[in-house]
Amino acid sequence: MKTNELSTCFCTNDVDACREFYSQYFSAKAIFDCGWYINLIIGQEGPSIQFMRPQGDMPTFDGSGVMLNFKVDDVDAEYMRLSQAGLQATMPLEDHPWGDRGFSVMDPIGNSVYIYSDREPSEEFKQYYKKS
Repeated sequence: MKTNELSTCFCTNDVDACREFYSQYFSAKAIFDCGWYINLIIGQEGPSIQFMRPQGDMPTFDGSGVMLNFKVDDVDAEYMRLSQAGLQATMPLEDHPWGDRGFSVMDPIGNSVYIYSDREPSEEFKQYYKKS
């Protein structure tokens, strides 16, 4: 299978809150917005994420078990920026032995948004990295 793009769509009644959250905190821009369905691109040419109000008797996302990972160049700068903007970290900014430094915030529908930068992994975790 040749995949050209992979994105995630969440079925939620809180489409407007999600649009505002990702636009305000992650520079998301709507590339399609018909009110009940939005496609947001993160940054200039980044990945996209979609939110849609349920159509008919579609189930809605319950906010459990999803973590969205955002790899950035400077996690400390992002932590400072988002903290100053009023977001509370749900996981503190810290170094992790598996090879990153990161923190988490929560979006309006319960997704954990993990923001991180790569770091050198500890000796314990180096064995798990596969050579490409």
